[in-house]
Parts: sequence; structure tokens; C-alpha cells
Amino acid sequence: MEDSRDATRRTRLANERTYLAWWRTGLTAFAVSFGAGRIAPELSGGASWPFVVLGVGFAAVGLGFIGFGYLRQKQVDEALARGDYAPLADRAALIFAACGIVLGIATLALVLAGT
Repeated sequence: MEDSRDATRRTRLANERTYLAWWRTGLTAFAVSFGAGRIAPELSGGASWPFVVLGVGFAAVGLGFIGFGYLRQKQVDEALARGDYAPLADRAALIFAACGIVLGIATLALVLAGT
């Protein structure tokens, strides 16, 4: 009985760490947003709007990470209470991957346009 309680405790703590990882990722996206949208335009000497659009994109992804992280933490916690497992939805993984790919391509385009 004690082993199952310890396993549940460890799993709940892992869920908390994962929730904090969603937050760290969101905060990192905010930092990239600020760098891309505010700092990079001043350094580029060119048009600022592409950098601002990129910065807004990174900020939106950051909001998505923090919001989804909260929902995900709740899903996993409820599944643990039932003694069940809550897999990450394919749709959510696809959306985050697509956003990352789009922002990566946009970043690459801006970097290459500056050369």
C-alpha cells in the first residue's frame, strides 16, 4: 500500500514540475517576443513591421503554452485521482508543432533577408 502512495506522490510532483515547465516555456517565448518585436527592429535598421509580427507570434505562443499548461495540469491531476492516464492530445501537439514551425520559418526568413 505504501509503495502505491509513494508512486502517486512522485507522479503528482512530476505533474507539478511539468506544469512549471509549461510556464518556463511560455516565459521564454515572451522573452523571444520582446527581443524579436522590440530589440531586433532597432538593430536591423530596416522595416520594423516584420519583426513586430514575429514578436506578436511568439507572444501568442507563450500565452498558449501557459494557458494550455494549466489545462493539461488539471487533466493529469484529475486522471491521477481516478487512477487513470491522460495522454497529450494529438491536436494540441500538432498545433504547438505547427506554430513552432511557422515561427521558425519566419525567423529564418528574417535572418536570411538581413544578409
